[in-house]
Amino acid sequence: MILIVDDKRENIIPLQKILSLHKLESETADSGEEALKKILKRHYTLIILDVQMPGMDGFEVAEALAGSSRTKDIPIIFLSAINKDKKYIFRGYETGCVDYITKPVDPDMLILKVKTFLKLYQQQQELRDYRDLLSKEVEIRKEVQENLEKKVAERTRELTKKNEQLELNNHELQQFAWVVSHDLKEPIRKIDIFVKLICERYMNADEQAMYYVDRTLLASKRMGKLIDDLLDYSRLSAEVVPELCDLNEVVGEVIADFDYLIEEKHAQLNIGTLPSIVCVPSQIRQIFQNLIGNALKFSKDNVAPIVEINSQLIAEKSFAGEPSESGKYVRLSVSDNGIGFDENYLDKMFTIFQRLNDREVYEGTGVGLAIAKKIVEKHNGLITAESPAGKGANFIIILPVDGSFQNQ
Repeated sequence: MILIVDDKRENIIPLQKILSLHKLESETADSGEEALKKILKRHYTLIILDVQMPGMDGFEVAEALAGSSRTKDIPIIFLSAINKDKKYIFRGYETGCVDYITKPVDPDMLILKVKTFLKLYQQQQELRDYRDLLSKEVEIRKEVQENLEKKVAERTRELTKKNEQLELNNHELQQFAWVVSHDLKEPIRKIDIFVKLICERYMNADEQAMYYVDRTLLASKRMGKLIDDLLDYSRLSAEVVPELCDLNEVVGEVIADFDYLIEEKHAQLNIGTLPSIVCVPSQIRQIFQNLIGNALKFSKDNVAPIVEINSQLIAEKSFAGEPSESGKYVRLSVSDNGIGFDENYLDKMFTIFQRLNDREVYEGTGVGLAIAKKIVEKHNGLITAESPAGKGANFIIILPVDGSFQNQ
């Protein structure tokens, strides 16, 4: 909307007509005072202002508009038939006008300037709106950043507090582990001492007895080592260094531990050629000890256990991985012809202290498979099991060949 300010109607009417022909809306005021009242009530995009008026002249109106933040950017075109001297034109520009036109008015020139200043004003408004939008965006982002920093600081304090508590818990756990280690190993030390005394005093001449004594002492020694390994494993802060390990030797040691049970049950163990991998030998040994021990324990009545251990290099970390001679993973399988298990309880089977069989019939604590799974996961591997009806159990383990042990 354009405002035309002139004290003479004969000047206003032709100006309105010119603007109307170019579809430009306009309003009029016949004095400076009336113009200010209208400007206070409505927003105008351009003001055509006569300089010479009774009362408040055009210069005073322009100065009043320039003093207000709301109206200082409205473009003003001065019209004058009298004040054509340069000093008046300069004063007009000093008061904030964008152009100074002398009468009589050239309609084409007026329309050209009006449209130009309207376009400039519109662009200024768009820039101003964009600037305001950017300012709001900056404020919002600043607020979000402050809130984020506040949340990060709060979270950091929480994590620091939890870490301190965790360090305290770890310290207490280490103390507890030391006490447990002492209490568990003390009976084993006594067994060693008393077995050696019995051997020295009463069994030197009996070779068969000496054989069993040596076997007992060896089992006792391994039991002590197993306690140490379990306690090291239970300490989250403990650092365990992996090393290159021949799985054939590990399985051989486990089988030697079970040779009495194997002989008693007339078990048959078929061991394929196993690779060497980077791992923690004592922990991998414990996996085979649990799986082979279970295969011997959960055998069918009056049926000799058959345990098969095989391996295959595969290209990817997947139970269905394709065989590859240069594979980065090894797929191990430990299968038996025992009683098997209900596959509906597969997930439950790897949970600590969970048992799928009658504890009155089969001994055990329900910890072995949970520990096996945890060891496999710490080696960045996978473990699962399957049990086809009437065909025993088959445990499948995927382990990286080059070792990706997680000390955490």
